[in-house]
Amino acid sequence: MARIGVRPPAVPAVPRPRRARRALTALLALSTAALALGGCGREETAGEGDPGTVTVVATTTWEGAFARAAGAKDVKVLVPPSTGHAPDYEPKPSDLTTVAAADFVLYAPFEPYAEQIKDAAGSQAELVEVGLDNDAAKVRAEVKRLAALFGTEDAAADWRKRFDAHYARLEKELKADWPDGKRPEVVSQVFTTWAAKLAGARTVGAFGPEAVTPEQLSRLSAHEPALVLDNAHMTTGEVLPGTDARQVDVVNYPDRDLDLLAVYEDAATALSKAMTAS
Repeated sequence: MARIGVRPPAVPAVPRPRRARRALTALLALSTAALALGGCGREETAGEGDPGTVTVVATTTWEGAFARAAGAKDVKVLVPPSTGHAPDYEPKPSDLTTVAAADFVLYAPFEPYAEQIKDAAGSQAELVEVGLDNDAAKVRAEVKRLAALFGTEDAAADWRKRFDAHYARLEKELKADWPDGKRPEVVSQVFTTWAAKLAGARTVGAFGPEAVTPEQLSRLSAHEPALVLDNAHMTTGEVLPGTDARQVDVVNYPDRDLDLLAVYEDAATALSKAMTAS
């Protein structure tokens, strides 16, 4: 089976709470020093001032990209894109001072340290849970919701227009790549179904986030899918060995430039390559 991808994974999305708790213990011990450096929080009300001037701290590039799409200009990311597993990240004293100056702290529920970071820093920032899903409809809704919090509705509306045009172009191009002009059938990891929708594919089976069991392997292989869409951040290797399905590694996290549109472009490139391969 050929495996097709566009770039190495940035940050997987499976928590490892024990190690995260150990990191938090050290982090809390440093909070006093960080407060001395960064102050005890912002006195002004979050979101006041010109639109787009709010300071947003995001735990990873995924939340950061949502914030940027929503119109926030000052977006800082705590976990470097090179980190292999977000919950393994050990916060630094400088992260506390960064959070202490924030208006909003964006996090995902599988990241167990976000609220503790905020508390340790003494920040008055608003803690916002972000629904990380690259499904187009969910992205539009989440960007709109964040923009309402930031006071950046106009910028977010402009971004959604660009997103709609970008998405429509990719959909059209991928449809032209359908093998023999027929809608491809795919098996998708539960967090890559958005890529199947982008390709206009028919999802005949799903797996994950756990590794595929022998029973699942038999059932999924019986569908004889053309493609297997794996989650590059949580991959367990070849999903359907012994079949003719081409495996595509889908990347969910944006790069350090926080460009969410690039995630769709990269996925489309990998999907096109898989569908047009001889």
